[in-house]
Amino acid sequence: MITALIMMGLLGLIVGGGLAIASKVFYVYVDPKIEAIEGALPGANCGGCGYPGCSATAMAISSGKASANVCVAGGPDVASAIAAILGVAVEGKEPDIAKPGCNYGISKADVKYVYNGLIDCKAAALFDGGMKVCTIGCLGLGTCVSVCQFNALSMGDDGLPVVNEKLCTGCGACERACPKHIIKLSSVTRRILEEYTTNDCTTPCQRACPAGINIREYIKQIALGDNHRAVQVIKERNPFPTVIGKICPQPCQSECRRKFVDEPVSINFLKLFCADFEKDQNKRILPFCAPKTNRKVAIIGGGVEGLSTAFFLARLGHLPEVFEATDKLGGLLRVAIEKERLPLEILDWDIQGIVEIGVTTHLNKIVGQDITIPSLLKDGFSAVFLASGGWDSRLAIGGLSKIEKAIPSTYLLIDLIKGQTQISCGENVVIYGGRDIAANILTDAEKMCKELGAKKITILNEVITRLIGDGNNLTYVESKNSTIPCNTLILSSGRLPEVIFIASEGTHEKWEGILIGTQQLTDYSAAIKAIGGGRMAAAYIHKAMYGIDLSLPENVLTPKTEVQNIDKVENVYKNTCQKIAQTEAKRCLQCGLICYEHS
Repeated sequence: MITALIMMGLLGLIVGGGLAIASKVFYVYVDPKIEAIEGALPGANCGGCGYPGCSATAMAISSGKASANVCVAGGPDVASAIAAILGVAVEGKEPDIAKPGCNYGISKADVKYVYNGLIDCKAAALFDGGMKVCTIGCLGLGTCVSVCQFNALSMGDDGLPVVNEKLCTGCGACERACPKHIIKLSSVTRRILEEYTTNDCTTPCQRACPAGINIREYIKQIALGDNHRAVQVIKERNPFPTVIGKICPQPCQSECRRKFVDEPVSINFLKLFCADFEKDQNKRILPFCAPKTNRKVAIIGGGVEGLSTAFFLARLGHLPEVFEATDKLGGLLRVAIEKERLPLEILDWDIQGIVEIGVTTHLNKIVGQDITIPSLLKDGFSAVFLASGGWDSRLAIGGLSKIEKAIPSTYLLIDLIKGQTQISCGENVVIYGGRDIAANILTDAEKMCKELGAKKITILNEVITRLIGDGNNLTYVESKNSTIPCNTLILSSGRLPEVIFIASEGTHEKWEGILIGTQQLTDYSAAIKAIGGGRMAAAYIHKAMYGIDLSLPENVLTPKTEVQNIDKVENVYKNTCQKIAQTEAKRCLQCGLICYEHS
């Protein structure tokens, strides 16, 4: 017995000594800061931050590769604790919330077969994409619920996932687990930056709306009697609800499926009802804005597109400032529409709502005279957006004979042909859009450019994607396939393009102008299209400032041309009551991509 104890003791001493030696030989230093950060993290290892576990996240934070608020599961308390360890100030971060993108469960949707296999969406999706006829419909088997570590998801009675927003941390586990990709992280920033694609469950009316308003949702809220929420839904995509309610050509109603039953739902009428609800309260219903970024953005032009761009930039957390050439905001809406159809007090009401969300305005500021692109960049603006229009916008300022000098060394062809002496040509001239110009006009334009000092004239038909300049001089234009020296750019269209200017090479002297392709703004639906264009412009500006790829998804939804009946003026609505609005709202079929509410 004693011998055994002695042997066990000796063996223990030998093993202990070996372990002590091994601990010194194989010792790996661990930064106390990393240990402290990992201790502050929740230990969920959910992957929502983009790193494989909390240990990897702690190392990334310590090395400066990730910010103190990278942990989506921990929230602001964890971010503050990590910031205290690092000795830095924590930046505000907009929360991401999971949002299902399907509206009809299996019981209400058209199905191809009855599924009796494993209770797992991934398993069901292996057989012909799932049991639903809709290719992007929720399969309702709860895989997303099973992977949620925070009990934020449950399955509703309709067979669709329900999100508890108070518990959701935005980790993205449900999004990664869903084989149909119908549940996604959502936030104000994401909704402004992202375009609708063919993988989104959008309604026919929503796809027809140039602004992309969630029509189904605001009509649903009216039917439920929640007018406040309905206004919020509209303002998610439309900062001019009252104006558009008065003048919109209503392309959405022509696509309403209710017309196959009796007649379309009066969508625009219901939008105007919501706008009047807000106005009658004389109290603003402001949409949610992301935390402030303190990035200043200048918008040149106080028309619908410029003001819409400023509105969405403010919601993204930036500090937009609008520079308008006249003494009033509103652009052509103020001078080109009959007052009986659009009273000026209605226009001013919507504009004031945009200002109240955090937009600064400067009146009587003419670009090229009072301000320039380089001067704005030098004054600390992270980006400058040109939304001044063109020939048509001169109607608003009463200056048809004035030369546009918004973009350095860039002019409209119509000004050159008119023989304006204010135009000066450099040695390298590019005439953009040559195929759209009559041969005799193009010949005259080339001749006039040579008389004004041009030595080389290039007719460019490829789409220009970028302008490059130095100070008040234009130096190059870029297309998809080439970079062309250019001191003077002549545009064949009657409008200046929408351009985002940013400083390049770490200086305020050299700049780049990124041309963005928003929708055409010259037809009868110009106002509602300008709102959609303003949202797209704000998204492009945000991406350009943060170095995010500007290309659109391959499966992005595209607009469809509409033909307006101009035989008579219609849709001059008067105010209505709650009962009539709710009755009309209940006619909505609450369509999905292919599903709808059967009567």
